[in-house]
Amino acid sequence: MTAEDSADGRSSAVNADRRATVPDPPKDLRALDQVDLDLLALLEVDGRMPNNALAERVGIAPSTCLTRIRRLREIGAIRGFHADVDPAWIGRPIQAMIAVRIRSDARDAIGKFAESLAGIPAVRDVYFVSGSYDFLLHVATADVGDLRTIITERLSGTHLVAGTETHLIFEHRRGA
Repeated sequence: MTAEDSADGRSSAVNADRRATVPDPPKDLRALDQVDLDLLALLEVDGRMPNNALAERVGIAPSTCLTRIRRLREIGAIRGFHADVDPAWIGRPIQAMIAVRIRSDARDAIGKFAESLAGIPAVRDVYFVSGSYDFLLHVATADVGDLRTIITERLSGTHLVAGTETHLIFEHRRGA
């Protein structure tokens, strides 16, 4: 399914506006030592690994491990812990990636727009990207009608959106 709205003219000056909304990269990756990197790698594979097991695997005391995990959360290296739930099991079997292009005269509202996207219950992830589109949205809906409503009313129906392109997801496999 593809929904294509009218395209807008884009200039290289638009890219300068985008930089203001991109989150800051980590200040100094050297602040992480090998133990921190090992903890992050273990948690990336199994976010439910108990503190005692993490500590044992990296060779530190459990209290030290807890302190390091807390610090990694505070500095933003760990953004959170969550369950990877299959949307079909919660009544949202239709998944899609929607590319969204913002109008060139609406660049000052890009931050608020991103926040509003994240507030739509069907939106699982919001990516601010480079290229011909500004955002990629991963959505999961109950049916095609709900997907159509998101595209036509929540996206294309706003004055900020210049165009959308929707790609249905037939299958998803998590990478390593």
